[in-house]
Amino acid sequence: MSETMKAVVVERLGPPDVMELRELPVPQPGPGEVRLRVEAVGINFADVLAVAGEYLTRTRVPYTPGMEFAGVVDALGEGVTGVQLGQRVAALAGRGGLAEYAVTPAAALVPIPASLSAEQAAAFPVSYFTAYHGLKTLGRGQPGEWVLVQAAAGALGTASVQLAKALGLNVLATASTEEKLAVARKLGADLTLLQDDPERVHKAREATGGKGIPLILEVVGGKRFQESLDMAAHRGRIIVIGNASREQAHLRPVELMKRNLTVTGLWLTSLMGDEEATREAAEVLTRLVASGQVVPQVGPIYPLADSARAFQDILDRKTTGKVLIRPGR
Repeated sequence: MSETMKAVVVERLGPPDVMELRELPVPQPGPGEVRLRVEAVGINFADVLAVAGEYLTRTRVPYTPGMEFAGVVDALGEGVTGVQLGQRVAALAGRGGLAEYAVTPAAALVPIPASLSAEQAAAFPVSYFTAYHGLKTLGRGQPGEWVLVQAAAGALGTASVQLAKALGLNVLATASTEEKLAVARKLGADLTLLQDDPERVHKAREATGGKGIPLILEVVGGKRFQESLDMAAHRGRIIVIGNASREQAHLRPVELMKRNLTVTGLWLTSLMGDEEATREAAEVLTRLVASGQVVPQVGPIYPLADSARAFQDILDRKTTGKVLIRPGR
């Protein structure tokens, strides 16, 4: 094996073009760590925010982006058990994925169904675990209820539509273009609306007999947050997962009181520390993937050298499904 590898490095925070492709030493795993030969990296909006310095936690530079990736275990650190050389795994490591080799704590590895390709494995953990926790763990969605899925053609959106249908919910999907709504319909969405349809709030309430939407997965934020409040049913649950608009949302608590609404934040990083919730999600998701009811939606795939373009395309809303980067050698 070569002693060096290609990796993306960020030394200053900013737009995607701050990312640089460098030649670095191949990392060695320490105690409790494993090294993966990276096959595919799933890119999330959170990665884009981290590079910009706008994520939930401080981004420390220099660093290699890529919080979610899949690959083959090729070295084990001292004390690591339960992982085999040559085994394909996914990792939720927080950083380091945009490289030909990545070291990650063994505790950050996520078991993946054997039926998944490397690309599907990289598209699986963040989107599908987040969707499950939004729909069930925090959202308490029940069969027959309506759920609103925003940005329904994106990585989290496609996961949420599929999973909601597999769990027996009715799906109202919104997106920015008719082409993206077609993606949501293909995955089973019961009703689709353009996010800028001037009648969107009325149509959402009309679809539920005037009652409103019981469960809303809020990922856009900004002015759209008020729309979520307007669409919500009495005792509705709004699960705040993202802020793709990058705009400030405003909330007057009295609006929650009038209809007994609940607004709950969801951050996968902290939820993964809940062993019981993680185990439950993994069991359900593994079963649904094995049965074919849930299939990770692989979007465009970019080479490592085009990582900045991939990030920019996400910002420009040019993509559907999970954006992937394939380091290769």
